[in-house]
Amino acid sequence: MKLDLNITPVLQWFPDYHKPLLIAGPCSAESEGQMLDTAKQIAAQLPNSIFRAGIWKPRTRPNTFEGIGSIGLKWMQQVKQQTGLRTATEVATASHVEECLNHGIDILWIGARTTVNPFSVQEIAEVLRGVDIPVFVKNPIYPDLQLWAGALERINNAGITKLAAIHRGFHSFDNGPFRNSPNWQLAVDLKAACPQLPFICDPSHIAGTPELIPFIAQKALDMDMEGLMIETHCNPAVALSDAKQQVTPVQLFEILNNLHIRSALVNNTEIQSKLDELRCIINKLDKDLLELLAKRMTVSEKIGEYKRDNSITILQVSHWKTLVESCVANGKQIGLSPEFVKELYHLIHDESIRIQTEIMNKN
Repeated sequence: MKLDLNITPVLQWFPDYHKPLLIAGPCSAESEGQMLDTAKQIAAQLPNSIFRAGIWKPRTRPNTFEGIGSIGLKWMQQVKQQTGLRTATEVATASHVEECLNHGIDILWIGARTTVNPFSVQEIAEVLRGVDIPVFVKNPIYPDLQLWAGALERINNAGITKLAAIHRGFHSFDNGPFRNSPNWQLAVDLKAACPQLPFICDPSHIAGTPELIPFIAQKALDMDMEGLMIETHCNPAVALSDAKQQVTPVQLFEILNNLHIRSALVNNTEIQSKLDELRCIINKLDKDLLELLAKRMTVSEKIGEYKRDNSITILQVSHWKTLVESCVANGKQIGLSPEFVKELYHLIHDESIRIQTEIMNKN
């Protein structure tokens, strides 16, 4: 997939930008005091950061806290006046955008629940025509690269060139230790489709717990993402939404101080030469690997023909279970993680099933 977007470099948005661009603040605006207390603590250590807070909160079920509403925008104005921090919030409707623009909000983002709806994104895009403001687009709740790309295209087509993607993880049937599965490969695929597109990672929504935020934040920077969005609350224990994943300003500073900032650029010829040498080895191994996979699929074809001719079902669960268990055990002995081996063999098995299904359908 190729994504042709007209993007203005981040340094032209924020001349004081340095990696990582930090967006921090509470999940939800709850009171003027909560907002100012949190913002002042953040600004004291990170004066170039962006203050975030949810004004409207989409919830799965009613009768839960759905945000403080428009009055929170006045509190955002107070934050900006008293701390000098830029402000950012989520918009889900055209009226949200209009209210934010009227209150001088500096940055808007489109949430995961809105990204899945092209009608909603288009309505937001229409009201943004002629406006010069940074807009960030979170990935959809479920892993769908086309939906994510489509939302970015709609906003860009409306003339917004200060555009970035937010990687906040994806819901799946097995998220492992995370609230939302990182699924880094999907973010890599989008970055490959549009290399100039800035990426912000939201470790709070991926992690779901403060303990995992440092790991996710470091991984995001090592994946060459430009910024981080970390939910920060002056007293997370009493937060009205997402209390379990928010950190205090002190915890935020500790996380940032322990991050290692690395560069994607290699200016040392000796280092570049060594990398090129190792990559040549990888390229040869990859060719060998593909040849082996092709040979394996040839055998799968023969198995499919034999099953067809002898009226045997394609899927034989007991054999598949034994195969995976054996491969996981063998992989562990040579230093491969069980998760990697399982995922790899699921892909291989899916392709084998596809090949055998085609053979069955030929008869």
